[in-house]
Order: sequence, then C-alpha cells, then structure tokens
Amino acid sequence: MELAANKWFSSWFDTPYYHILYKNRGDAEAQDFMQNLVRFLKLHKGASVLDLACGKGRHSVYLNKLGYDVTGVDLSSNSITYAKQFENENLRFKNHCMCKPLEDKFDAVFNLFTSLGYFEDERENFESIKAIKEEIKEGGWGVIDFMNVHKVVANLVPREMKTVRGIDFYISRRVENGFILKDIEFEDEGEEYSYTERVKAISLTQFKKYFEAAGIELVHTFGDYQLRPYCKEQSDRLILLFR
Repeated sequence: MELAANKWFSSWFDTPYYHILYKNRGDAEAQDFMQNLVRFLKLHKGASVLDLACGKGRHSVYLNKLGYDVTGVDLSSNSITYAKQFENENLRFKNHCMCKPLEDKFDAVFNLFTSLGYFEDERENFESIKAIKEEIKEGGWGVIDFMNVHKVVANLVPREMKTVRGIDFYISRRVENGFILKDIEFEDEGEEYSYTERVKAISLTQFKKYFEAAGIELVHTFGDYQLRPYCKEQSDRLILLFR
C-alpha cells in the first residue's frame, strides 16, 4: 500500500498556495456549525474532541475556546507547525494520517469540511472510517461533514479563474471514475505550478455501506451547518452523526 505521505494531497496541502486559494473560507460559518453541533450532541464542557484532518486548526481552536479538550491532527507538516502556536494544556496538535487510529479515545471525533475521500484506494477510505470508530469512547459520537456529491456534480463549474493575492488560479473540474477532480494551474514569480485535487464522490448510499461493514450505527443525517434535514437534490452538505 502506497504511503499517504507520497500522495497528491500531502504535497498540495503542504504548499502555501493551497491556503492562499482557500483563504476566504468563512470562520463565522465554521463557528456557527461548531456551536450547533456541540449543542445538538450535548457535549459537556471539558469533553475530549478529536479534530481529524484539522488543517491549520480553525475548528480546533474554536472548540477549545468553547471549553473542550481538543486534539487536532493532520498529515500536513506545515499546517501543524502553524497550528502549534495556539496550543495550551487543553489544545494540542500533531501530524497523523487518518487511516490509522490513534491510541487515545475521545468523546467526539470530528472529520470536517470534506476531509475524507482523498485516497485513491477504496480500502483506505474504509480504513479511515474504521479508525474513527476505534477512536470514539463508548457512548461517544463520530461526525463526518462531507460535500453533497449529488448537488456538486449537478452544478459543477467546468472552468473558472480566481485571482487571490495577485495570483491567477485557473481551475477546471470534471468527474472521472467516481472521483471529482479539480485541476489547478497558476504562475508565481516566474514559476509555473499545476496540481490536481481528487475527491471520491462518496454518496450517502456508499457511506451507509462503509458504516454497515464497520459496524457503525448512523443516527442522524443533516444537509447544512444549521442541521436542517438532508435533501439529495438541494442540500449543500452531507453531515453524518454516528456511533
């Protein structure tokens, strides 16, 4: 099995350009989602939370401010290095690949903002879900926040150009062999760059198959960060709460 560190996401996510392109992701929306989620789950203050594939830690930091003991893990060394500036006795960050379980167990394990499905090998997506199950304490919760692939595919923008911090990012999208692919090309300081994001188009039906095989109970399904019901045609997100 190919090591995750050698795959496309370990290089693209570790570049500064990834964070430049996606710098406008809304903190207010993310914080609103976290408040709605912990309120719905009735997580007590001081509960332990694993933020799986935490990136630069924006969800982890906010969850910690809400009073939770948070561990954030991510494959990107640069993201973890950045996040470590926010560490305290109840907030810690470390490098880790989600397809292998941590030794610790948590009251809640959050996998947010479509941070699953990057593996080309189907087994590694399944291994990641099994790892989440092993990381949840008895009576705890797992949460996967994924894109609603049906709406994404139906509304796919084939080509666009975004200018961020003076860099023109040329983006093209397509669906191929069950993956949603995004080609990103740009030039900076005379150097040309090209990356391709690949995310498995995992539907609710496929997630249910994963869960059944892993012995996971899907308890709630929501379609947005306000935790409204999931609608295959209209929902922006596919949010799964399980145990």
